[in-house]
Amino acid sequence: IKDVDIDWIQSKYLLAEPGDYIVVARQGKKNGQWFVGGVTDDNKRTLDVPMDFLDAGRTYEATIYADAPDADSQTDPQAYVITKKTVTSADVLSIDMARGGGFAISFK
Repeated sequence: IKDVDIDWIQSKYLLAEPGDYIVVARQGKKNGQWFVGGVTDDNKRTLDVPMDFLDAGRTYEATIYADAPDADSQTDPQAYVITKKTVTSADVLSIDMARGGGFAISFK
């Protein structure tokens, strides 16, 4: 969390259904780094998150902080996994969210 900027150049709403879920990408002022965050309501869901906000022709290392398979906001809210993937603007990441859960991604 200490690596996340507090001032933003821009924000892009990637996916949303009011009252159900939201996924937002934000670009930090400090060095132009992108961050994505998503949250869901009381329904477990999988979202396909497009990476088309990233600069075309560049490769990024995505660090993904996501709900673990056994995560649940009521019974195990702190179960999470951290994975790294190489991505480009052409990719789409499939992210599983626990009921009442969410995820965060940082790009370098």
